[in-house]
Amino acid sequence: MISLSAINRVFTVGDEQVHALQDVNLTIKQGEYVAIMGPSGSGKSTLLNMIGLLDRPDNGIYLLENEDMTELSDHEQAALRRHKVGFIFQFFHLVPRMTAAENIELPMILAGVDPRERKKRVEKAVKDFGLGNRSRHRPDQLSGGQRQRVAIARATIMEPHILLADEPTGNLDRVSGQEVIEIIETLNDQNMTVIMVTHDPELGKRAARQILMVDGRIDSDRSQ
Repeated sequence: MISLSAINRVFTVGDEQVHALQDVNLTIKQGEYVAIMGPSGSGKSTLLNMIGLLDRPDNGIYLLENEDMTELSDHEQAALRRHKVGFIFQFFHLVPRMTAAENIELPMILAGVDPRERKKRVEKAVKDFGLGNRSRHRPDQLSGGQRQRVAIARATIMEPHILLADEPTGNLDRVSGQEVIEIIETLNDQNMTVIMVTHDPELGKRAARQILMVDGRIDSDRSQ
């Protein structure tokens, strides 16, 4: 499903070049649950952004479902990302002036989904994610756990094949974090591919596969 071959990414910071990714080779199958771990600056988020088509490699080949992503235009990548990839971030990135339901609906509006279908999907998501009595509340009226549930609902409303999570519990208390990770794992049980960046070793252990990155390289890749 996901195949990265000899991927390199270099950033220029002042007068220095930072090798964020160095000759990364990685294959991830449909339905896998993968944790990407490593120290700060090891390339974890850069790798996640590369997989999610938010960044391009300087060289190398990225195949997603056997299609070469490096050959696509920015517009083509954006269209594919909208339908195949969902993102969850540590700080939620919800639209402040929109209600929970409106935030969930937003990707479908951008994708041109019929209003009746949007309404049906939002109602189901609100119910599935336990947001029934909070759907008309704005993000500043929600708890951290509720905001992340809204973010997950928004990320999955287009029924993507891949869910990318960058420190999804990093801004939550223990109880809320546990609820969020259980939701993510339920989605994985439904055959959604989950790739999660985390600093938390206990969280990483929950994944079936752990990838450790050091200095832009994959240092180890273990399955359990």
